[in-house]
Amino acid sequence: MSFNKFNFHPHVAAGARAAGYVAPTPIQEQAIPPVMSGRDVMGLAQTGTGKTAVYALPILHRLMSGGRGKVRALIIAPTRELAEQINEAINTLGRKTGIRSISIYGGVGINPQMQKLKKGVEIVVACPGRLLDHIDRRTINLSGLEVLVVDEADQMFDMGFMPSIRQILKHIPRKRQTLLFSATMPDEIKKLARELLHDPVTVQVGKTAPPVLVTHALYPVEQHLKTAMLLELLHRTDTESVLVFARTKHRAKRLGEQLSKAGFKTASLQGNLSQNKRQAAMEGFRDGTYQILVATDIAARGIDVNRISHVINYDISDTPEAYIHRIGRTGRAEKSGDAFTLVTRDDTATVRAIERILGSPLKRNTIDGFNYSLPAPRKDAEFTRAPANAMRNRRAGRARSSRLSNS
Repeated sequence: MSFNKFNFHPHVAAGARAAGYVAPTPIQEQAIPPVMSGRDVMGLAQTGTGKTAVYALPILHRLMSGGRGKVRALIIAPTRELAEQINEAINTLGRKTGIRSISIYGGVGINPQMQKLKKGVEIVVACPGRLLDHIDRRTINLSGLEVLVVDEADQMFDMGFMPSIRQILKHIPRKRQTLLFSATMPDEIKKLARELLHDPVTVQVGKTAPPVLVTHALYPVEQHLKTAMLLELLHRTDTESVLVFARTKHRAKRLGEQLSKAGFKTASLQGNLSQNKRQAAMEGFRDGTYQILVATDIAARGIDVNRISHVINYDISDTPEAYIHRIGRTGRAEKSGDAFTLVTRDDTATVRAIERILGSPLKRNTIDGFNYSLPAPRKDAEFTRAPANAMRNRRAGRARSSRLSNS
């Protein structure tokens, strides 16, 4: 099947061709026709399946007729990175349409966003918190909204955005087309779908399973030897771009620092970074300035880099579904990828759950010459912060010493 069969407006079709769209992916083939016909759609698909085009192209087609200068389509995304990525895709696909799109999210100044909204835009890609700010300030008018898209709904739920989503719904017309996309369908998302969607078409592409081109391997190791093993794997493996997952923001930051000290071109992506630093890390990873990106699950949402050769789970994911999300970043575009996971004895239950979803046991690997018997330090402080009281006592001690030496 060709993209020509969708009969997009010529300017939209030209943008799709210029962006390299030739044959639709499975979700595009199944979901674009009902979206084009105005139906509500529930799309179940993993990251990297091409779902952004499922709603971006029909929205652009729809907006070619009708008024300009007012918000007619709203896309809600869970993270700043994903909002930017969606907005970039819309601008690329709609470059010949004259339709204006803006992304709005927190962590940056609100005034430039207010100015762009005042000038008039047709599409808004927003994170829930900053969108509510604009609604409260009355700097955005959603009364003319025709299409609502909720993207990555399961991640929205994981991040606690459901109350914000329901608050936003109070400010948009009931008569609208609604599209909801999610990689998984927990009960809360089923409930949200019932609230949002009217007589929806459900499109499901694939099961909750990883790409077939990904090779999985577990590396059992004691907790205190994880960093040493990660360095050993990186030194011994022929890699292109490597995405490393850590459990917490603090750990991602510290691990990134340690890999940099070891000579690897590394950036970390975690919630404490300013927006400029987050974008610099993402762009550096995309263009090869950084070979390794260390991230948390939430910070990594929206990463869409086709040439990731390896995903390494420094810390195993909390759920099997999160594991599938993580490794879905490699093995794309017909290229093979590898997923390495460092596991401790505490991870046994999670490993078994992942193996049940995969339908087969994961291979356990060891590294020849690696010293597995190195004892743990008496207190493993590799990724721990000094307690606040200890820090205060230490500062007070330094102050006393300084006073004594000056007296």
